[in-house]
Amino acid sequence: MAKSQQTFNKNEKEKKRLKKREDKRKKKEAKKAEKIPGQGIQFVYVDHYGNLTDTPPDPDMKLQVDAESIVIGVPKKEEMEAEDPVRKGKVSFFDSSKGFGFIIDSENQEKYFTHISGIIDEITENDKVSFELERGLKGMNAVKVKKI
Repeated sequence: MAKSQQTFNKNEKEKKRLKKREDKRKKKEAKKAEKIPGQGIQFVYVDHYGNLTDTPPDPDMKLQVDAESIVIGVPKKEEMEAEDPVRKGKVSFFDSSKGFGFIIDSENQEKYFTHISGIIDEITENDKVSFELERGLKGMNAVKVKKI
């Protein structure tokens, strides 16, 4: 007599799979039974403050908006005063052998990195300087640095 190809473990796995399938079918039927006929799609409204509600908004509070007044895209910048790009500050640290240093802005006390390639005059620590800002890889850098 030949031995059965089905082992105990295989039988158990098959029973679990069938039980899972049956449980899923029962849950599906239970959900169908719970569903109330005629309920349909539920609506959600947005009130005047932007909150979601289940009651429709009051038609008396409705605002008329002119379609031409709606701006699509980025609004144009208004004419602003041209800010002077030249700033003043004080050299807080400068290492001439390595070729870099830091300048503290006199207006907002921000510290800006400067490199020897952006320096016009010879500078040392505690010198008063004027400079312009330029975006670098890690933030704003001081360039066109001149001694005052």
